[in-house]
Amino acid sequence: MTKMELNYAEKILQLVRETDALSELKNHLEDYHAKDIASALELFTDEDRKNVFYALSNEQLAEILPFAKDASEYIDEIGISRFSNIISRMDADEAIDVLEDIDEVTKKSIAEKLHFKTRNDIRLIKSFGEDLIGSQMTTNFIRIKQGLTVKQATKSMIEQAKKNDNLNTIYVVDDKNHFVGAMDLKDLIVARENDDLNALIVTSYPYVYATEEIEQCVDEIRDYEEDSIPVLNAEKEIVGVITATDIIEMVDDEMGEDYAKLAGLTEASDLNENVGEGMKKRMPWLVLLLFLGMLVSSVVGLFENVVSQIALIVCFQSLILDMSGNVGTQSLAVTIRVLMDENVSFKEKVEFTMKELRIGTCNGLLLGSMAFLFIGLYIMFFKGKGVMYAFTISGCVGVSLLVAMMISSLVGVLTPMFFHKIKVDPAVASGPLITTVNDLVAVVTYYGLSWILLINIFGIHN
Repeated sequence: MTKMELNYAEKILQLVRETDALSELKNHLEDYHAKDIASALELFTDEDRKNVFYALSNEQLAEILPFAKDASEYIDEIGISRFSNIISRMDADEAIDVLEDIDEVTKKSIAEKLHFKTRNDIRLIKSFGEDLIGSQMTTNFIRIKQGLTVKQATKSMIEQAKKNDNLNTIYVVDDKNHFVGAMDLKDLIVARENDDLNALIVTSYPYVYATEEIEQCVDEIRDYEEDSIPVLNAEKEIVGVITATDIIEMVDDEMGEDYAKLAGLTEASDLNENVGEGMKKRMPWLVLLLFLGMLVSSVVGLFENVVSQIALIVCFQSLILDMSGNVGTQSLAVTIRVLMDENVSFKEKVEFTMKELRIGTCNGLLLGSMAFLFIGLYIMFFKGKGVMYAFTISGCVGVSLLVAMMISSLVGVLTPMFFHKIKVDPAVASGPLITTVNDLVAVVTYYGLSWILLINIFGIHN
């Protein structure tokens, strides 16, 4: 609970305990947001909640309970019949969220008492998979017929507004219930009685199909910045709308999933999962990375002779590994973002790859030069070595850094492109996998160049 929520919740708690008349309590509570009242329910005693539930109408509780952390806790206090009536007055998408936390036996009892329209709306939304737009829509919207006068459209809107409060955008359908376009409420309000209603309709208004995958179109929906966007079925009939709130939730969910994948998880974790579930999500990647890590260690072992002759180079191994991993992760993040656009051509992908290679090369040149200078000075003044020895070692580090960063840039671009090509989410190719692959690249590059340049060409040893 935030500081603001707690502040309001404490005021509501004080109000409830100081007000005796239920009618007066109801009037006072109308001054507070439903979310704050829901937060206050957690602070109430059983007697406090009993008074609040008596004072508030079912319509008011239908606005409050969706904000509750777990509305199922209040079923016994409210009663099954009344709770069912409250659920029936919620938007179908909110009703689904509330019902999710209720055990199956109680849920079945509530479902039998729900209003038939609520039951049908819930069934419609739940008919779509969790990864489809239809699962996130609400059936709370205003729809009017094409061909009405301004007066008739206004009357129809007012009648529907008694049950649907998403008023800012009004959707227009033809005689066969096909989506035609949309209009702003303010345009209808300011229109004169004799104005042509068709002139107010935006026929190019954006829409989505209920069976579209959320991941594929969430960014496009967000970019339109509309209060709501209609959701159509295969026959182009409006079955629901996606509101701005829904869009924010979908973007948050997608970010959570992508973050989980970047961390090498099969899906996002939550507070309620047990140890076994958490292990199940993480173990597949960890097993793969264990064997990749063993491969990296084995490669390091191949260069044991190099380390035995020039022990000092071990000091700078982590520098090469870290910079290589960072560059690869940066290229990966940019590439995944580019691949979200399905319209990117092969030519554009090639140009993008070359650009990332140029960026990796330029960054490698700059950082390699800095490494050459500062590591050379470090070896001279802190290790007491001669100028030639110091700057030969630092030169090898600088060149290794340049080569490793160039290769890592390519790995960070080409790996997600490969996964995308074989129809696997490119985000799963990221995070730990890219880091481990880049570790392998960095180790081979660093110790390989050390063996070639320092031992075979310059003949340097301890």
